[in-house]
Parts: sequence; C-alpha cells; structure tokens
Amino acid sequence: MNELIIELTEISPREFFGLQNANIDLLKKFFPKLKLVARGSKIKAYGDEEVLEEFDKRITMLLEHFGKYNKIDENIIERVLQSDSKEDYETPASAGDVLVHGVSGKLIKAQTANQRKLVELMGKNDMVFAVGPAGTGKTYTGVALAVKALKEKQVKRIILTRPAVEAGENLGFLPGDLKEKLDPYMQPLYDALRDMIPHEKLESHIEKGIIQIAPMAFMRGRTLDNAFVILDEAQNTTHAQMKMFLTRMGKNAKFMITGDPGQIDLPRRVISGLKEALLVLKDVKGVGVIYLDDKDVIRHRLVKKVIAAYKAIENVD
Repeated sequence: MNELIIELTEISPREFFGLQNANIDLLKKFFPKLKLVARGSKIKAYGDEEVLEEFDKRITMLLEHFGKYNKIDENIIERVLQSDSKEDYETPASAGDVLVHGVSGKLIKAQTANQRKLVELMGKNDMVFAVGPAGTGKTYTGVALAVKALKEKQVKRIILTRPAVEAGENLGFLPGDLKEKLDPYMQPLYDALRDMIPHEKLESHIEKGIIQIAPMAFMRGRTLDNAFVILDEAQNTTHAQMKMFLTRMGKNAKFMITGDPGQIDLPRRVISGLKEALLVLKDVKGVGVIYLDDKDVIRHRLVKKVIAAYKAIENVD
C-alpha cells in the first residue's frame, strides 16, 4: 500500500482540520478508497497511487485556498473537491475592495473615502505619506497593503519601523533586553499583523526575517530592496532620521510613512522630520501625500469628539 504524508507548515492544523476533525471526516467521504489519518501537523493517506495523486492535488488546492483566505468550511471543501479549476471555487477578485482576507476569513477593507484614496495612491506611487490623527486607519491600512503585496509576491519582505521616542514615559526602567523593552512599543504593529496573518505563519515569517519589526536605528546602513516598508509615528523622527530612512529605499521597494503632526513627542525646538519632509518633497514626482481627518476615524465614536475638542483648543491657542 502506498503512503502520502502532507505536513501543515505555517498554518494551524486545528483550524484546517476543523472542529472535532470535521473537515478530515468530509475528506474521507470524498475519498472512501483511502485511509486518512490526521495527527499533530500531519495528514497521512494510504491507498492506490492513482487515488493518492488526485488526493494530493485536491489537498494542495485546499491548502492554497486556506493560505489565501485563512478559512475553509464545508462548502469550500465540497467546491474544491468537485471543481475543475480555481475559477469554480475562488472568491471573485472584484468582490468589493477587500485588501486582505484576515484571520478566520475576516475581510479587511479600506473603510473610508480617504483610506480608499490611500490605497489608490500606493498603487500609483512608490512612496506615500499618510498624515492624520489617531484612529484614522493609517497604520492598519498600510499594514494591510503590505500583507497584500507579500501574499501576491510583489515584495519578498515587510519591514515595519518606528522611531523609539518615549511618549512622555521612560522605557529605560523596563526589565529585559532591547527586544523585550521595545516589543510593547511596537505593539500596534503586531496587533495589525495578528488580525491579518494566522499565528503560526506570522511567527514563522518573523523567525525567517520575512517580516521585520524594529526601531528606526536598525535601518541605518541598510538598503531595503524588494520590500514594503512602513515608517509609523513618523512625526517623532528628526531631520537626520527621516533623511536616513528615506534614502534606504532600494530596488522594487514601496515606502509608506504615517504620522500625526498633532502628537509630536520630540524635545522642544527639535523640528519634526515628518513636517519637514512634507515641505521638502511636496513637488517630487513619485511621492504621494494623503491627509486623513476626523471623518476617517473608525474607533469608538467618542474618538471623533475628542479630536474635535482638542482641535478647538489648539485653534484658540
């Protein structure tokens, strides 16, 4: 009897197998001539070579679908096993403005007019500045675009960075090494990624360096080729830091710079690298700029009111 072993790497066996191995049970119904055993991260199939070849083909299609949409269910399994081509079971590309199929099939889209403009700008330019207050989806949309580019093999890696400027707090007292000190500061970037990439695959990508999350100081001296690079919290860069970062751009690279000029944590009299760059690069072809505002806030409804209240005080001053 012939044997085929399929190992699930970078995806959750629990999610792929289904609740109480329901998906495996369905596979057994479609392949009654095979003996299927799912244990740990492996699926073992025993039977005639011809049937095993067909099973291998279908399971590969299912794994590809799961890798793209992060979800399979009974309907998808049946459609994949009975289809002649991807067109018979894949979600049409025209289905709305979906950027990424996130964890458990969550649809991640540009939700406001300015977020859609940001997506369009990123398609037309290799460098885009996304400027606006907290909660307008700048970073989240940027990470979604980066994950989309990685999934579609437009780039080979994602690099996410922030200037390690302390927002009125002292990180020095925190225990642990540099990574442990900085990980909480990078949390918003991790949070966005966890929405879009299943845990096992995300951990694997980080371990292999396919996804890198690091403070800006780690960018010095590097040339960033074949990468989608996001500089978050760019309002807290200095002139030297911003110039250093922008000149890291290599071949086939996409750069997105996000920030909120209203939340600068730099020492007094230090010019924000973001504010300066917006002036210096405003007429440079290939550089796009989008300004988001309180109409783009997609957090709790009170966030819009908070932004408006502070704006009123700042205008008086």
